[in-house]
Amino acid sequence: MSGTPVVPAVAAPGALGDERTAREVLARAAAARGVGARLVATASDAAFRDAAAAAARDGELLLLPPPAVDVDALGLALGDARVVRVDVVERGPDRSGAVRRHVRGRGLAGLRWAVDAWWAQRAHPSVRHAYGPHPDQHADLRLPAGTGPVPVAVLVHGGYWRSRWEADTLEPLAVDLAARGWASWNAEYRRPDADGWDATTADVAAAVRALADVPGPAGARLDPGRVVLLGHSAGGQLVVRLAADLAGGEGAVVRPALVVSLAGCLDLVTVDRRWLSEGAASRALGGRAEEVPDVYAASSPLARLPIGLPVAVVRARQDDPDLLDVSRSFAAAARAAGDDVLEVEGEGDHFAPVDPASPLWAEVADLVATRVRP
Repeated sequence: MSGTPVVPAVAAPGALGDERTAREVLARAAAARGVGARLVATASDAAFRDAAAAAARDGELLLLPPPAVDVDALGLALGDARVVRVDVVERGPDRSGAVRRHVRGRGLAGLRWAVDAWWAQRAHPSVRHAYGPHPDQHADLRLPAGTGPVPVAVLVHGGYWRSRWEADTLEPLAVDLAARGWASWNAEYRRPDADGWDATTADVAAAVRALADVPGPAGARLDPGRVVLLGHSAGGQLVVRLAADLAGGEGAVVRPALVVSLAGCLDLVTVDRRWLSEGAASRALGGRAEEVPDVYAASSPLARLPIGLPVAVVRARQDDPDLLDVSRSFAAAARAAGDDVLEVEGEGDHFAPVDPASPLWAEVADLVATRVRP
């Protein structure tokens, strides 16, 4: 349809198998966001360079380059365009200046996340703020229309604490929250597979504290008295653990009004004992629950009860049954421990709680707005 934005994607020779599959994934992802998609699968290095230069005229493009090479080393004529890089195979992060997002190690499904990242930045551009010197120590801020001060939704992504999953997974949610009158603070952090568990927990806390240091007019529009923490999957564990730390600490710069677990890993001992995602918990925390019990006791939300702050436990019925079970068990235990617990359960898979188009997310958004009104 004329006037419909189109996601431009360019693939290097050999980056794809049967390109029909990639086109189908792109088309579905683009249709879900109301945009089109155009994939140019090139057969030579020269054709790849030419197609990338042409697509760069749109301002931002999806790029599937040779996996072993960083974008800045390719010498592409990108001008001021930014790149959402996609590697269907696993590789380290591309820190090239032209790369805004790097979706890697997620197979062809990564194209879906890349489309979401492209769409979110076009729909409501974000501004990146560093809270530390490491490339992963940053958060993307989106502000709603109008004047402030405005409430703040801090987003912490999941991915079983693995580096190939990044904050891009929550960009559509950040856009939706901004449309609802919230400032969204989508936090990235160092992951334990690269930097250790202590770095991960320290970064999530630092990202929240950094809200008090956002400079200029943007910082003046943020209301530190109306902050909600929302964590998805492993991010649910991280935000509820942080809430327990903040509730028990003196002089916290930011004290959340509500913490929301979206399909969270709320009982790390059970996550470990049931070997979820091939031992994700033990790999992240540095050992099995019986090997490093003090680390699990400090980190598992179930072990930290009572949390001491209001907690919303959100779960989808078609999620991994073990995660569903963990969320239900945690909510019951938290209520028995005296916490203020809200529960939302609905239809959908693991990502339904963070899909702006899902009825489950709409119910969560209404609950959050009721507790902390924009």
